[in-house]
Amino acid sequence: MNAGAAQRHNERRQPRRVFLFPTIVLAVYGILLAAAPDKALVALESSGRVLRNVALPLGLVFAVMLVLNLFVKPAQITRFVGRRAGIKGIMLSAGAGIISAGPIYVWYPLLKELREKGAGASPIAVFLYSRAVKPFLLPIMIAYFGWQYVVVLTALTVLGAVALGYSVGLLVKDQRG
Repeated sequence: MNAGAAQRHNERRQPRRVFLFPTIVLAVYGILLAAAPDKALVALESSGRVLRNVALPLGLVFAVMLVLNLFVKPAQITRFVGRRAGIKGIMLSAGAGIISAGPIYVWYPLLKELREKGAGASPIAVFLYSRAVKPFLLPIMIAYFGWQYVVVLTALTVLGAVALGYSVGLLVKDQRG
């Protein structure tokens, strides 16, 4: 089989693979419903809660990915968060990490896409680490620990994000950007 035929064969098999995991999950739930209906209903309710909690952030990430694909060119991403973006790119990544919301794993597809379009390893690491700063929790932290502690902790967290991003950039030999 030549390379073109092999690729066409794999493309025909791909749609089946997409449904493999959901089909297995549905089968397991079906078996559990037959074997232990009470426990299966509790598991379904729990899965429904997780789905509701993840749906909005995941939808927002996919909307951002859609906008990026429609309006942002790889050269623009490289300019803002590429390897040579400099301090502006690092600060943009830190700010985006701080204001990002939702579970971290819903951001992974967007970050992967940014990497493919030319974002450097450093800004992505800064984004991920900066997520530790939660602006909506700062007033509660101040109430419990005092404003001096929170200011120092927040500043050190952001500085740590920058240091970590710089370290990742040095350790990951990135050919992009």
